[in-house]
Amino acid sequence: MSTPTTEPRQSWTFSKETNSEIRRAAATGIYDIRGGGAKRRVPHFDDLLFLGASISRYPLEGYREKCDTSVTLGTRFAKKPIELKIPITIAGMSFGSLSGRAKEALGRGATMAGTSTTTGDGGMTEEERGHSEKLVYQYLPSRYGMNPDDLRRADAIEVVVGQGAKPGGGGMLLGQKITERVAGMRDLPQGIDQRSACRHPDWTGPDDLEIKILELREITNWEKPIYIKVGGARPYYDTALAAKAGADVIVLDGMQGGTAATQDVFIEHVGQPTLACIRPAVQALQDLGLHREVQLVVSGGIRTGADVAKALALGADAVSIGTAALVALGDNDPKWEEEYQKLGTTAGAYDDWHEGRDPAGITTQDPELMKRLDPEAAGRRLRNYLNVLTLECQTLARACGKSHVHNLEPEDLCALTMEAAAMAQVPLAGTNWWPGKPGF
Repeated sequence: MSTPTTEPRQSWTFSKETNSEIRRAAATGIYDIRGGGAKRRVPHFDDLLFLGASISRYPLEGYREKCDTSVTLGTRFAKKPIELKIPITIAGMSFGSLSGRAKEALGRGATMAGTSTTTGDGGMTEEERGHSEKLVYQYLPSRYGMNPDDLRRADAIEVVVGQGAKPGGGGMLLGQKITERVAGMRDLPQGIDQRSACRHPDWTGPDDLEIKILELREITNWEKPIYIKVGGARPYYDTALAAKAGADVIVLDGMQGGTAATQDVFIEHVGQPTLACIRPAVQALQDLGLHREVQLVVSGGIRTGADVAKALALGADAVSIGTAALVALGDNDPKWEEEYQKLGTTAGAYDDWHEGRDPAGITTQDPELMKRLDPEAAGRRLRNYLNVLTLECQTLARACGKSHVHNLEPEDLCALTMEAAAMAQVPLAGTNWWPGKPGF
């Protein structure tokens, strides 16, 4: 009779993934770089549920009663605010990180769906401007590709102070993606690694930001809405300071928000979950008497119409999607599984966007790989996806008795976990309480 043995037990602290990273670091001596957002499990919109109408609330009939989805951004000071048919925008993703065809596809899809897209670092491409009815021009610390004429050609300007994937840090674009065209737009040497600055070179605080906003308004004759984008770190104070500096719109990006490339340690260990950022930002605007006058756009891990509806219910005016938009175009598609395997990964996990070898032809500057993406077909897929998100959001709003998606409110929600209840400040399911609720 054999002697019983103890089942081998893997350490939670030193997991297979942790040990693998230790071995990689020991072999190479450099930190890991990747794209995308945080992969760790954090409290998210899935931890919230809607309380649909029954007797105490009256639902709307989907076939006969309208539920509006329109949103106007930039109503505070801009002469020409942006009017969108849906409360879902396309986040900034740079040409250089993405191919020209991918930028064109984003513009096509956004226009067909009635929303805006955003340039990203590195300037404005003709592909994107030509196919985008509404285009937001990002003004970043690097100033790569910055052109005053393009500021005037844009429909809005987004001053990027931070990103959810790397608040307090700058981006990277490795040399293999710095082609002649990318180098020319960014005024950089071809084939040389590029790092974006982590802060703007011409201001050091909110007082200087106010001056910069006025400068941009003068350049554009006060026509364009001015957005301020911040990473989700200290959302109450950052939102309050951005609003007091004169922003028309504040874009708040949680840690699930993606990036083209940065250190993995940054992505996983800096910032706050998107769910934790919304209520403090809304509270800051309410304390200043500016909620709804200054619009709040939330991004970072938005995937479904339910995510959209929950963000709006917590007080956002709109959301922005990046990673999900790339998936809609064809990123990480299982049809390229054989090629993902050759790169040492698998469909759904590919995040080495900085290497420029994307089999889907999206996050690359390789001419042969880029040919794989048909911008017209990809644009239609994005349009379809945006339409589904909108329909799902409308469905949930109608179920809660709302004639406009902006009428959704925290009272329509409950939470499944203590963490989500505390972050969203909505009751734990089956109770009227959440951690930190005043009076308890």
